[in-house]
Amino acid sequence: MQTEGFVLIGIGNSKDAFRLQAITLSPLQSDEVLIESEAFGLNYADVMARLGLYREAPPRPCVLGYELVGRVTEVGSAVDPALVGQRVLAFSRFGAYAKHAKTTANAIVPIGEMPAHAALPFATQGVTAHYMAEVLSPIQAHDKVLVHAAAGGVGSFLVQLAKRKGATVYGKIGSDAKKAYLESLGVDLVVNYQKEDYSETLKTHLGVQKLTASFNAVGGKSAKIDMKLLGPGGRLFLFGGADLATRKGIFGKLSFLWEMGLVLPIGLMMQSKNMLGVNMLKIAEAQPLVIQKSMEEMLRLYHNGALQLPNVTSYHFSQFAEAHEALGLGQTTGKIVVSWI
Repeated sequence: MQTEGFVLIGIGNSKDAFRLQAITLSPLQSDEVLIESEAFGLNYADVMARLGLYREAPPRPCVLGYELVGRVTEVGSAVDPALVGQRVLAFSRFGAYAKHAKTTANAIVPIGEMPAHAALPFATQGVTAHYMAEVLSPIQAHDKVLVHAAAGGVGSFLVQLAKRKGATVYGKIGSDAKKAYLESLGVDLVVNYQKEDYSETLKTHLGVQKLTASFNAVGGKSAKIDMKLLGPGGRLFLFGGADLATRKGIFGKLSFLWEMGLVLPIGLMMQSKNMLGVNMLKIAEAQPLVIQKSMEEMLRLYHNGALQLPNVTSYHFSQFAEAHEALGLGQTTGKIVVSWI
């Protein structure tokens, strides 16, 4: 079918890298659904793709986007036809930057009349936080947890999930403007890495103790720093490489890898430390029900009053380039939503 979407045609700033144009969707597979979109979300991986730094992105020209809210208009032959007409939150594995998108039926959750801006944070960002903190290696009450980019969508959910367990949480940010927001979520110590060496600050506050978990979406030298801050039984979750966006050319990429350091399995074993890589696209491909169950559980916690929404900033689709640039420049907190309505 014919629809319209934001197509990534190049690398660079949002205005030049994307073009709103007609696109053609292939026919549904037996396990897929077609969704007429109301709104979609932006994620930092999209910025990395726009800058040519995300190897998982489809070859250009392509339509990015992992998540949307909309109404099911068509289902494949193996899908329950009762889904037609239902409003759903969907994890889309690309293609969400369009007015219509396809995904598999096991990657959607019906949401009734829940507003799109309220539901979208619980897709990519909510699922990522839940998978790491509740499925892969659950946070415990005694944990001392560092959350990088703590005011972002994933970060703010991680903070709340950790505080629900009774953990001590250290939130790392790059702007004092985000401090009050994190304190409202219960962060025990907010560290502005632009003003202080976060490693030294944490060492002072930890004293003889060590971190037990670090959730790191930055990579680069911060990964090596975090490993030194972890004690026995500590876990370093690597789920992004935002620091790579600041590097230029092949030498910048090589320095990013060099600064992360060489990790030997025998060294991890001897120190009883853990490094956990997380790529939710890979999880979605291999274990789609994990995605669905995490979305359902995060929505359940929210509706039960156990979680609050991160800050949500909504843009009209005519402001798409502005929204993408704001995310890339670190000018936002929480979730960015783009509406077609």
